[in-house]
Amino acid sequence: MTCKNAWARLAVAVALSLPLAACKYTKTLQENEQLKAQVAELQKENGQLGNNLETMTAARDVLTKENEALKAEIKAGKTKRPGTKAASRKRRRR
Repeated sequence: MTCKNAWARLAVAVALSLPLAACKYTKTLQENEQLKAQVAELQKENGQLGNNLETMTAARDVLTKENEALKAEIKAGKTKRPGTKAASRKRRRR
């Protein structure tokens, strides 16, 4: 009789563990789907950030060229001035 009881207990244990295993499997599937959605969102954000980076880099390059042109303009303006100062008037003492 103990053999039958052991098999019965084993059958009950197996029967009770199956829904529990199925529940864990369902939770794992839900987590997997959530992670897939998060990965998709992160990939989308990554693409947007890449586009922003390209835009900023292009804007920086334009500003750098403009800055160099302005520096050259300032340098050219400084060289246009005469190299010597005009003779200053002497003050007369009375």
